[in-house]
Amino acid sequence: RNTIEHNTHLTSHFQFKEKHPTSCIENNYYCSHMRFSFAIFALSCLSLTQASSPTSSLLRDDLLGLIGKNPSGHKDGNVINEFSSKLKAYAETPGVDSSDVLFAIGSSVFGVDVTVPKAESAQTGEDEEKPVIVDFDYMKQFMKDVFLSYGCTEDQAEISSEVLIEADKRGIDSHGLGRLKPIYCDRIDKGILWSNKPITIIKETETTALVDGNLGLGLYIGPYCMNLAIQKAKKYGVGFVAVQRSTHYGIAGYYASMAAEAGCVGLCGTNARPSIAPTFGVEPMLGTNPLCFGIPSDDDFPFVIDCATSVNQRGKIEKYAREGVETPRGAVIDNEGIERTDTEGILRDMVLGKCALTPLGGAGDKMGGYKGYGWATTVELLCTSFQSGPFGDDICGIDRSTGAPKPMPLGHFFLAINIESLCSLEVFKKNTGNLLRALRQSMKSPKGPGRIWTAGEIENDARVARTAQGGMKVSKVCTRLHGYENICNAFNCFFVTHSMR
Repeated sequence: RNTIEHNTHLTSHFQFKEKHPTSCIENNYYCSHMRFSFAIFALSCLSLTQASSPTSSLLRDDLLGLIGKNPSGHKDGNVINEFSSKLKAYAETPGVDSSDVLFAIGSSVFGVDVTVPKAESAQTGEDEEKPVIVDFDYMKQFMKDVFLSYGCTEDQAEISSEVLIEADKRGIDSHGLGRLKPIYCDRIDKGILWSNKPITIIKETETTALVDGNLGLGLYIGPYCMNLAIQKAKKYGVGFVAVQRSTHYGIAGYYASMAAEAGCVGLCGTNARPSIAPTFGVEPMLGTNPLCFGIPSDDDFPFVIDCATSVNQRGKIEKYAREGVETPRGAVIDNEGIERTDTEGILRDMVLGKCALTPLGGAGDKMGGYKGYGWATTVELLCTSFQSGPFGDDICGIDRSTGAPKPMPLGHFFLAINIESLCSLEVFKKNTGNLLRALRQSMKSPKGPGRIWTAGEIENDARVARTAQGGMKVSKVCTRLHGYENICNAFNCFFVTHSMR
């Protein structure tokens, strides 16, 4: 905690007011300071998990130095072997904390799984069960500072960081802090997303609006548009907003929840870069295209269903790779029409465009794959037809002819229905709650976990648990932050390790 408070002062010292240029190459001074901001955050996390003995401290320094000096070390067999031997030696030293982020880096980046012997990692007294926590306020302020340093306005930075931290509070770590650098900062650096663009209303009626996001932050565009839909619904009963030329907008559940909290039924969706092949096809044509509903209830939480229209997402397949397990049959299909299960091969061929995700229901029609295909197509249509928006390769983010990054102009839609226009909100909430409780109280499977959940409940459980513990565990933060690929892609580890030295 003291380390975090100390580094808060360092981070706040570098709250740059200059606007971010189109390319970081044009302003190396700015770029190095932005990276320092990430270094401060990483140092805050890493310094809280320092080893407790001289020997382990030396080994830990060696491991950090090895990462810093070899940005592509995860591709070098010699570096992997050296990292593996040092990590194993580090694990066997007395007093080592098994939650140290270095073990997560070893597993996720270098493919080295090392287990700390229980006898060596056991701690005594109060420290035994005491996790290292980074509080939500600190995490949100850090993200806000980063957005401000990129030239966002105060309002843009506040709202964007709020959408991201809400994902972490709900336990959706894949869409929170872990997305800050690889999805938002990196894309701004590449000149395919802009930090401070105006939102333009192209056409508007009492109940509808067509909005242009001008390739600005989807994290800011999304809340603006759902709020516009809610305002129209409160006045006229229904509000619908279609959006063109937006960018990644975080968790769809955030927007459905906005509507539910305002006494409305909310519906929203977004398209994404092509990943899903049509039923009986093999070419990635549709995004994972989440479809999300939010419905108020008299429970402590609303009913919020937020899920992709594919069986799996790339992040899930990366998780299979880290665990060394096969991908379930039916989740991925290759250009030969084969349902693949070889996880490492799948990840390689996805990059090469040689395989695709399957829609909900899986490949073919035996398990109803055409249903997921239909829903994915529905979302794609609502995100492109009103907007005359692009799809497929036009939003893949890569110029196929040159390999250079290019903008991904996404479409969204937001619908809000004012409940009071049809019935009493109190009655509606009670009716909703009665049905949901009946589902949760229905007969449980003797082979199941002994509990039935309804949509939004697991996220509420995560929020309650994480709020009670004061935030998120450091090891989880760092594990998500490096994006499951390379610690350098997370917070420029070369800069981090040299800053610590």
